[in-house]
Formats: sequence, structure tokens, C-alpha cells
Amino acid sequence: MMRKSTINRTLQLMLTVCGVWPTTSGIAICRAYWVIALGIDEVCHCRYFLLHLQSNDLFDLMDCFSSFLTQVKFSTKLIIFWWNQRKFMRMLTMMAEDWDDCANSDVGMRETKCKARLSSRITNAMFTLHMLTIVAYSAGILLADVDFADQQAELPLLLKVNLPVDISTKRTYRLLLSAQFVHLIMSGCGTGLLNSLLLALTLHVGGQMDVLRSQLTELVPEEDARRERRESIVRTNKIIRKHQRIINFAEYIEDLYTYIALVQFTSNTVLICSLGFLIVTAIGSPDATEQIVRSLLFYTVTNLEAFIFCFAGEYLKNKSKAIGTAAYDSAWYELEPENSRPLIFVILRAQKQLTLTVGKIMDLSLESFTNVRFTRNTQHNFGE
Repeated sequence: MMRKSTINRTLQLMLTVCGVWPTTSGIAICRAYWVIALGIDEVCHCRYFLLHLQSNDLFDLMDCFSSFLTQVKFSTKLIIFWWNQRKFMRMLTMMAEDWDDCANSDVGMRETKCKARLSSRITNAMFTLHMLTIVAYSAGILLADVDFADQQAELPLLLKVNLPVDISTKRTYRLLLSAQFVHLIMSGCGTGLLNSLLLALTLHVGGQMDVLRSQLTELVPEEDARRERRESIVRTNKIIRKHQRIINFAEYIEDLYTYIALVQFTSNTVLICSLGFLIVTAIGSPDATEQIVRSLLFYTVTNLEAFIFCFAGEYLKNKSKAIGTAAYDSAWYELEPENSRPLIFVILRAQKQLTLTVGKIMDLSLESFTNVRFTRNTQHNFGE
């Protein structure tokens, strides 16, 4: 069966679990689980932080604060997706229509399939990376031999939380660790795959821009027949409509992800500083290896999230700019003036490049990513 979606099965399954996929029958149950689970998790994080605020163990406090921010970030993403459910459904419909439109074109189908395969590889890589991150974060505690004889010692949990339950038996403790591990896997992979969804949507619209550029190249046939000239008029009208669909799709991506990007960059800046602090303070401690392994992959994933958003913005901007160049380089001068005039609007509209923004404040681009990283590193060096 021919594939007709840029979103692969792994991503679709995770969107279903998150209560985002529109055709899910148990969508209310999935959303109720996340509201309850994330609500309890964040309250328990706050309890732990307040109860240990006067302690001297900064590593545990910063670990609690980092995991709390991660859960808040994931909660925000889910709320924004749930709020924009109809817009996401419209995007999926437009994506299916693009696949149908490309079915009659070898170039269109080749470009669309190429972007779908690339999106699938990125999604699977993101899923694997987040799974490894959660396993590395949890392995030390899952494999630890806890002494239940010491009633005064605080039992180590995967997340630094204060639970309103009494853990008196080893069976209860292991059951609680298993529940936390499953929750971490689901929330961690959900965070990563919602980011990979941005790349999937951006790659899809980038593929449609490549199809549009191919249509502009073939706008005027080499033959000088009147019938071919009439077909050029049809091609011009088709190009105008496709360009407008691309603009609408890109605007949907911007509306869906702009405030997610704002929360992402704000929390990631704090997270990167916190995780860097954890890694530095762990050096020289008795369990330095365990603490560094717990934090290092988490630090890498946090930086990767910022890069993904900036790369998506840069990719979209460059592809939209190429449309104007392709329209200008096409053989528009071979058409009748009344037929070539609509291409002027394509060129003019392409000059206003499609972008993704951080809360409508600044554009997402690789330049923004390097500026943020350079500024943060400069501040760290200045502080030292």
C-alpha cells in the first residue's frame, strides 16, 4: 500500500497517546490521564522543593527544579495542541490533499516521498535518543540496592518529588519506581516527538515548495503551439493556488508552534544553566559518574530541542526565498502579458519570507541559535 502521510506510525502512536491525534476514540481518557498525572507530578515537585529548600544538597534541589521545568514545558505543549485541535486537523487534511495532488506527478511524488522518508528517520532517531536519555537518567536508581532497615533515610526516587504516601515495603517501592519510569518514558518521548512533529510539518511544506519550483521551471513548454500556450495559462493558475496553500500551511505551523517556541526557549535557557551546574558540581563527588551520566544526555537533548526549532525556521525561510528566485528565473517573458502578470504577485509575496517566530518576538533561525549560545557562553565566561 502506498504511503500517504508525512507522519510515520511512531509519531502517530505518540500523538494518539498524548490525546492530540484527532481520530482517537479514547481521546478524553488520554487527556484526563495527562491532566491528572502531570498535575500530581508538579504538585509533588513543589512539595519536595519547599521541604528541602533549607538543605545544603544543591544537586538534589537543582535536579528537582530541572525535572519540574521539563514537566511544565510538556504540559504547555499539550495544552496548546489541545486548544488548537481544529487547526491541527486542518493541517492533516491539507497534507493528505497534497499527497493526492502529487499522485499524478512523478516529480511531486518523488519530492513528497523523499521528505516523508527523511521525516520518518528523524522521528525514529528522536524517539531512540529520548528513550536512551530516560534509561540513562533512571538506571542508577533502578539498579540500586536500597536498604529498608534505615527508617530515617529518604528513599531514592527517579524524580525528586515528595509523595503523600507511606512507602513501607520493597514491593510498594518497586511498584512506585516502575510507575515513575513508565511516566518518564511517555512524557520524555512525548516531548521529543512533539518537537519532531515540527520538523515533519516543516519538511512537508518544504517538499511542496520544491514541487512548486519544479512547476515554475516547466511553466512554458519549448513547443510554440497554441494548445501548449493554453496549458501554460492553466499551469499559472495552478501555481498561484499552490503557492497560497503553502503560505496557509506555513501560517498554521507558525500559529501552532510560536508560543511553544517561547516556552521552549525560556525554559531551555534555565534548564541548560541548571544542568551545566549539576554536571560541574558532580565532578569530584563520590558518585560523580552516575550524576554526570544522569545529566549529560539530558543536557544534550535540551540543546538539541533548541536547535530543532531554529533549524525548522531557517529551513522554511530559505525554501520560501527560493520560490521567488524560481519565479523570476522562469520563462515568464514567453507568455502573454496578461498571463505572466500573476507571477509578479508570486515574486512579491516570496520576498516576504515565511518564518517561524518565538512568541511573535524574534525569528527562529540558525543565526538566532548561535547568538543565544554565544551570549550564554560569554555570560558564563564573564561570571568565571
